[in-house]
Amino acid sequence: MARQTQTVEDRAASKRIGALAGLWPFIAPYRGLVALSLLALVLTASISLILPIAVRRVVDGFSAGAELLDSYFAGALAIAALLALGTGARYYLVTRLGERVVADIRRAVFDRVIGMSPAFYERLMTGEVVSRITTDTTLILSVIGSSISVALRNVLIMIGGLALMLLTSPKLTGLVLLIVPLVLVPIITQGRRLRRLSRENQDWIAASSHAAAEALQSVQIVQAFTHEDRSRAEFGRVTEQAFLSAKARILTRAIMTVAVIFLVFAGVVGVLWIGAHDVRAGAMTPGELVQFVIYAIMVAGSVAALSEIWGELQRAAGAAERLIELLHIADTVRDPERPRHLPQPVQGDILFEGVSFHYPSRPEQSALDGVDLHVSPGETVALVGPSGAGKTTILQLLLRFYDPEKGRILLDGVNIAEVPRSELRRHMALVPQDPVIFAASARENIRFGRPDATDEEIEAAARAAAAHDFITALPEGYDTYLGERGVMLSGGQKQRIAIARAILRDAPVLLLDEATSALDAESERAVQQAIETVSEGRTTLVIAHRLATVKRADRIVVLDHGRIVASGTHDALVAEGGLYARLARLQFTEGMAAE
Repeated sequence: MARQTQTVEDRAASKRIGALAGLWPFIAPYRGLVALSLLALVLTASISLILPIAVRRVVDGFSAGAELLDSYFAGALAIAALLALGTGARYYLVTRLGERVVADIRRAVFDRVIGMSPAFYERLMTGEVVSRITTDTTLILSVIGSSISVALRNVLIMIGGLALMLLTSPKLTGLVLLIVPLVLVPIITQGRRLRRLSRENQDWIAASSHAAAEALQSVQIVQAFTHEDRSRAEFGRVTEQAFLSAKARILTRAIMTVAVIFLVFAGVVGVLWIGAHDVRAGAMTPGELVQFVIYAIMVAGSVAALSEIWGELQRAAGAAERLIELLHIADTVRDPERPRHLPQPVQGDILFEGVSFHYPSRPEQSALDGVDLHVSPGETVALVGPSGAGKTTILQLLLRFYDPEKGRILLDGVNIAEVPRSELRRHMALVPQDPVIFAASARENIRFGRPDATDEEIEAAARAAAAHDFITALPEGYDTYLGERGVMLSGGQKQRIAIARAILRDAPVLLLDEATSALDAESERAVQQAIETVSEGRTTLVIAHRLATVKRADRIVVLDHGRIVASGTHDALVAEGGLYARLARLQFTEGMAAE
């Protein structure tokens, strides 16, 4: 959490309202809707400015005939009806525009982040990304769907009201204009502070979302280690910081609103005092004074509303910056501008040439150091070694989750850095050490491996992964909802679902990262037979600590500290001594699973 606090403190202190201009590419496709919204906006503002004139006629014509007076009231009623219709149309058009634009922004941001490499998520927490997609877009919605419309309407009323005030009484209007500089001072000075506080508040909200998501996603571990109180305290701390930040923002906005409203209305009262004396002196009619008063109140109300809306725009500017930042952030792993394509059909010939790599979050520690490795088509190679030796890194580089700093990786003679990532990964199937189960049915979880697969193919893959029996025993069989992260399943069952998914993918390259680590002896035997079957004719890289699994490989590659230290068959490596022989001895004679 210290990492998030640092992020909050390192944010730029002030950002310009011009950041909202970054939203224009999302608004531009709906120019027609924007034009209709502006038309309705101008219509309602114009009608609002006509109403005081009608009131003046009613006041000054009060002593005229009843018929003329009735016509004035009828006209005022018609104007009110037009105002109601125009306001309803403006609300519908502007709100619809806001919902449409925000939906497009959410989709664009998600489309961007779902394709980002893991290095991106080493720098930015998923909780903050989710907060940007949800909380920040909600702020954008309030601005596009309401605040901008209200701001423009108040600007029109303010400008139009001032012009009509000038026509009604230049003297009184001049006195009103003297107040304007006083009103602008708190808007400008407090607005800068409000913008900084708004940005900081959004960062703390993101930290709160991350803290909640992290604890709830691991709720069983939290409870098993009686960590509830500490988790509550941590979430409470971050949430309290978000509240304190929000409180400072609210106080700043309240002070700005108080100052603006007091200055505006104090000035209006003073001007009206002078106007009342002019009426008594016969310099203007009562109707003109009433008209001027209404325009003055409308202008004052518009200025006060703009001071509040300015705060909303400041918050939205911060949200827009955060969203645009995600859309334009550079990924360390990119698809080539001039892609090459793999020869078809893919054979699965894998070659690592002098590959070196450091994880971005651990630049001082080498994950791979000058690795040379060739895996022939159809060969099964087991990667063994202690934790941190670089086994999983080999799979991650092969999948292009990261790019090597030195050296290159070839698949069927083509440098994988020159191949589009989607095309490369289409020819690989992965079973991770920690199986991922989605909040969907068992059938849909397996179908994730190949979305166009039939129900029969899904069941065949489940049988091959020794998963069919336990799936059919579930309350609704293959249609049983497995819960978030597969909460209904045991570790071994999750693993078999993941293996069935990989079998269904039917890819020429199979990557198994501790694929049988969570299985009991009986299930492991069944799955091992399935893996041997599915591995036939496929290039297979297996990471395993259980030497019973490793012994079946065509070749064993031993890694230590990011380097290949030995390679050969099980018997040859045991006879050779060294690291592999020590790992084998620990497992077979001391019963300890080497890590």
